[in-house]
Amino acid sequence: MSTLIVAVASMIGFIVAYNTYGRWLARRLFQLSPEAVVPSHELRDDVDFVPTRRSVIFGHHFTSIAGTGPIVGPALAVFWGWLPALLWVVLGSILIGGVHDMAALVISLRNKGQTIGEVAGRLITPRAKVLFLAVLALALSVVLAVFGLVIAIIFAIYPESVLSVWIAMPVAIGIGIWVYKKGGGLLGPSVFGLVVLYGAVYFGAYYMPISLPENSNGFFTPVVVWTLILLAYAFAASVLPVWLLLQPRDYINSHQLYVALALLVIGLGVASVTGHADLMASAPAIAKAENVPADAPPILPFLFITIACGACSGFHCLVSSGTTSKQINCETDAQAVGYGAMLLEGALAVLVILACCAGVGMGRVERTEVNGVGEYTNVLAADGTVVTGNAAWKMYYRATKADGSPGGWADHKLPQKLAAFIDGGANFLATIGLPLKLAVAIMAVLVASFAATTLDTATRLQRYVLQELGESVHIKPMTNKFIATGIAVAVAAVIALGVGDKPGTGGMVLWPLFGATNQLLAGLALMVAVFYLARRSKPFAFVAIPMFIMLVMPAWAMTYDLVYNWIPQQKWTLILFGFGILGLQAWMVLEGILMWQRCRGVLEAPIASTTSSASESAAAS
Repeated sequence: MSTLIVAVASMIGFIVAYNTYGRWLARRLFQLSPEAVVPSHELRDDVDFVPTRRSVIFGHHFTSIAGTGPIVGPALAVFWGWLPALLWVVLGSILIGGVHDMAALVISLRNKGQTIGEVAGRLITPRAKVLFLAVLALALSVVLAVFGLVIAIIFAIYPESVLSVWIAMPVAIGIGIWVYKKGGGLLGPSVFGLVVLYGAVYFGAYYMPISLPENSNGFFTPVVVWTLILLAYAFAASVLPVWLLLQPRDYINSHQLYVALALLVIGLGVASVTGHADLMASAPAIAKAENVPADAPPILPFLFITIACGACSGFHCLVSSGTTSKQINCETDAQAVGYGAMLLEGALAVLVILACCAGVGMGRVERTEVNGVGEYTNVLAADGTVVTGNAAWKMYYRATKADGSPGGWADHKLPQKLAAFIDGGANFLATIGLPLKLAVAIMAVLVASFAATTLDTATRLQRYVLQELGESVHIKPMTNKFIATGIAVAVAAVIALGVGDKPGTGGMVLWPLFGATNQLLAGLALMVAVFYLARRSKPFAFVAIPMFIMLVMPAWAMTYDLVYNWIPQQKWTLILFGFGILGLQAWMVLEGILMWQRCRGVLEAPIASTTSSASESAAAS
């Protein structure tokens, strides 16, 4: 029952936080008003600025911010034990991540839908704007590379997931045209889309797994080819009108993901009540030193950058201020979309922790080829019984190599940790009667679909950032959306395929860079929020304390990696990114310190040639 108790206590904590702290942030600190004129109405163009009902924009926002971040991060971090990971996820999402997301969304809503980097130019200094945009561009380059690789790895390992992910594209386009051009309702298309997507999951698992030919010795391995295909798709999704593909795809994906998460919760409950899932017997609450690789990074500060999405993530400020703020229909929706979606992501991260501990403790899942068709079974011990408990958990998380020889942190590959969540979740689903093969397919599609929604949203966000950066530094070609998108995709491809021992193997190498860059970005976004509140003479300690944490922890972690890992190993891509991001962060913080005394209580200049929103005027008075 320990697994169920942890799950229920965490969910109750999220619900209470939303209705207390979240409500206080919305009503008292940010004073959200239903009368405010929001960018989706004021600047409506039906391409980027599109008024959207709350259920739809919530689906877009949640699936965009979630991605594989709240899956990969916790799946890696439970190596140090499930308790530290759980505490950081629950407390971080309530007190830091939710505040960060909601602040970025509200500030963008009150600044004509501008990104948080653009707003920094008026809240702090014009140089801060350029510095922030540069950090955003670097961070998004890593995000695109990491998520492109993650989806490609899922496709290569679990060919059953491919069909359902790709079939969502034409279904989404059809729904977009039906709703926005034909004036149709959403209920029918929603049910139709859900049936098609889950039909594709079943068909992909049993009849049409899609795999690419192996080419392990050449450049074009399956992971490389899938990465290139995915980035080409991301280019197209970024330049199309938001209503045609991005928004309806995220909407129907959100329903598919909600069903998968509901099945996961039910499976977890059944497995717990029946005694099949035992958190305490499967994984350590706090791992002993001998059970962690000798060269593993220290839990402090690396826990706080390994788990980014699910607790606090700088990428969320890009979604909040990049696409979501341009689609919010009413300012008061910001509590549900900004704060609520972050708590739901925290709930997902809790499920991941439990799946990677209690779930994998139910048995290691093994894939075998039978007449060219993938089959899934639990690994058996010599006596014919299923290997369970801590023995099964150690098959995914061990301090030594499989043959018992001394292992290092680098021996624990990203695909293995993704498999821990997929296999553990599949074990939960199997307890409610689903065949293990179908359960694995559902979980693999869950991961790939989350990542795909983040990939296309991140590409659009990078396009916005590069266009704003081009305008700020007067490089006119970069202001063109096709050129900006092309640069975004090309840089991501170079990073994804140029890091690691061979093309397509850099996922584990890139993840520490992603985590540190992501969290530094969160710290800078919270810094902008502090200036926003200080200029209005509002209390800012609720934002300043999270800002301090999110500036110090990732800078500490990145410095550690530079000194002890990247420089000694001459990993030049990581070294250049590390020094570049740390330098930009230090410069922006210095800009803030120098400006601090002159800005408190002094409103920033309004955006040229526009009028302030009703809520902004109220907040200023």
